[in-house]
Amino acid sequence: MAIREIHVAGYRSIRNVRLKLGQINVLTGPNATGKSNLYKSVFLLAKAAAGGFARVIAAEGGMPSVVWAGERKGKQTTSSKAEPVRMKLGIVTDSFNYELVCGLPRLHGPVARSAFALDPEVKEERVWMQGAGGLKITFFERSTKGVWILDRDERLEDYSGQLLPTESVLSQLREPHLYPELSVLAAQMNQWRFYHHFRTDPDSPLRHPQVGVRTPVLDHEGTDLAAALQTIIEVGNAEELHRAVALAIPGASLQIEYDEKDGMFAVLLNMPGLKRPLRARELSDGTLRYLCLLAALLSPMPPALLAINEPETSLHPDLLDPLARQLVNAAKNSQLWVVTHSQLLAGLVEKYSGQPPIRLELEHGETQVVGQEPAEENE
Repeated sequence: MAIREIHVAGYRSIRNVRLKLGQINVLTGPNATGKSNLYKSVFLLAKAAAGGFARVIAAEGGMPSVVWAGERKGKQTTSSKAEPVRMKLGIVTDSFNYELVCGLPRLHGPVARSAFALDPEVKEERVWMQGAGGLKITFFERSTKGVWILDRDERLEDYSGQLLPTESVLSQLREPHLYPELSVLAAQMNQWRFYHHFRTDPDSPLRHPQVGVRTPVLDHEGTDLAAALQTIIEVGNAEELHRAVALAIPGASLQIEYDEKDGMFAVLLNMPGLKRPLRARELSDGTLRYLCLLAALLSPMPPALLAINEPETSLHPDLLDPLARQLVNAAKNSQLWVVTHSQLLAGLVEKYSGQPPIRLELEHGETQVVGQEPAEENE
């Protein structure tokens, strides 16, 4: 399932952005233009499907911290009340349309005061698809008026009272087999994969031997790097992995050390001119991060969407060319969603793929796509 379009409104610096996506999507632009905000908006959608949406919002400071704080451009009169603050996240995929609208919780009656006043509250949520002849088929609708869902027998069912107000329906289906369309959408969104932080400090698990099992998918923090690389060597594209290491560090070769008795795995790098291999604790931050990126990009189980935030961090400029090649290669099996500050990396990806980067700018405090008219307020 590929994302064909995303729509984000009312989230941090993003007042209203609608963006069409292709197979390779590289976001770039000056500092503080909202690149990471767009990246995080897709991550929030993934958490809505997987569960834990409210926790991610809480980690960002709660709803008051994440909603658009700039001027609102809708119709307003001196006598009218201010419109409620809302954050809207939506996607159009090959099969479905999904939209989630959140705001501050309503505190009244017996819950006029609450310790959870910073939680998000789902105000609206809907899942639909465009049928033949432009017919709109709605599978789920949630609003202040109520909640209803279309079951597998195409009957409308009242779903009120069965959902936590802080989480999406996609993470709360109790009998998913009764609602196949929603189940398929949730399963597809759960296949998205995000990498935005690989710890490389001296105490990082990356730098020390770890108990390993067959690992076709690298952990989001890269803690099982050695096992993930060994899995690629055994059941994945080992030739491409070794070639990518040799391209980045001429004369070097990757070695995974494993102890059959205690199951411990460790990353080693054979370097030209050295009589012994370097262990992970001796590698530079950039080299270790590059190996993590290779493990993510060469996964034997590629995801539907692979999102990487600032892959160039700590990398020597010489590593950007082989990295760009691997990004383009990974796009054969996964849709790419990459955020970068590096114009060099963005240019190299364009060179090898023919796909120009998506450039962002900040105009009057709001994120905008260069060369694209701002989305209408009521969209």
